[in-house]
Amino acid sequence: MRRIVQSQKLQHVRYDVRGPILVEAQRLEAEGHKILKLNIGNTAPFGFEAPERILADMVHHLPQSQGYSDSRGIYSARTAVAQYYQSKGLPHTGVDDVYIGNGVSELIMMVLQTFLDNGNEILVPAPDYPLWTGAVSLCGGVPVHYRCDEANDWNPDLEEIESLITENTHALVIINPNNPTGAVYSEDTVRGLIDIARRHDLVVMADEIYEKIIFDDAVHHHAATFAGEDVLCLTFSGLSKAYRVCGYRAGWVMVSGPKHLATDFLEGLTLLSNMRMCSNVPAQHAIQTALGGYQSVNELIVPGGRFYDQSKLAARLLNEIPGVSCVEPMGALYCFPRLDPEVYPIVDDEAFVIELLRTKKILVTHGTGFNWPEPDHFRLVTLPDAEVLTEAIGRIAEFLDTQRT
Repeated sequence: MRRIVQSQKLQHVRYDVRGPILVEAQRLEAEGHKILKLNIGNTAPFGFEAPERILADMVHHLPQSQGYSDSRGIYSARTAVAQYYQSKGLPHTGVDDVYIGNGVSELIMMVLQTFLDNGNEILVPAPDYPLWTGAVSLCGGVPVHYRCDEANDWNPDLEEIESLITENTHALVIINPNNPTGAVYSEDTVRGLIDIARRHDLVVMADEIYEKIIFDDAVHHHAATFAGEDVLCLTFSGLSKAYRVCGYRAGWVMVSGPKHLATDFLEGLTLLSNMRMCSNVPAQHAIQTALGGYQSVNELIVPGGRFYDQSKLAARLLNEIPGVSCVEPMGALYCFPRLDPEVYPIVDDEAFVIELLRTKKILVTHGTGFNWPEPDHFRLVTLPDAEVLTEAIGRIAEFLDTQRT
């Protein structure tokens, strides 16, 4: 019998957030070890629960959720999303501009499958949420990484981005607030990114899933508000993080700009929406309730709130470790610390985090897993409470002490 092998389309696809390191963690768990998983932004295991009103509304609508919905999503959910963006300075957004999906991840795949032909280049930040790079490759495109500047609070270098554009560049991906760095881009940076797209006739794909999780005086600027009516902008967001419902898989993509020039593309996106029938209907009923109700996330992102306090604590503790530096996150749920190569001469950062896992039972993700080019960073989730987070970073510090030159 012939061997059954994976498709060649997966040759350049990686998703190390749940890759070989997680497999090793599962092996250790099977042996009876307790692993603290700081590799993924899953809110529920750390005691963050959905607002009661969202749960109640989903339960209330279950009897009406037994059949397929419109493939683009139920009317009330799409209306709520459209009205949300209208309130953010996009008055021309309507219900037909919104597609509901099983989380942002599904919608990224659908959009890229619709958009890309083989060999098309897409500008993607480095570091990035690795689904973007993997999905571009899987859909036949070529991810071209533009480097974000750690010395400039992880903002992208606009001149470098423009230098990477070729006649085959078709889109610019913006992840703001950024995963994994926690950067929240200034108005000038977002305007600059949109101006680049405008000059080079690029589609903007704005991943804004962490838009409500920002700290101190940081302000989130929607890319679509600067794209106006002459830059096609696809804005991705959802409920997973801000409303603590990762497992509900309720996300959306909103289309703005010169939609009359994108009718063929939108026809294709609707085709793919039809092919998957619809996203899960019960979670769609949570969207109107979430966007229109009391925004409980606001209590978490100010001093005294867990998102805020734990982010600040993690950054401080990491910066206290000799040879470690961490740009303080201004948003999202992660730290992306740097290990000074002169102190920690790491050649293989995946091997480094596997050894950390085996030695200290702490699961983090290596920086090259986020398409950062050097093996000198790792990502840490800041979701555990202060006591657990302090213990975890203490164990990391102990491990690093054994790795110093």
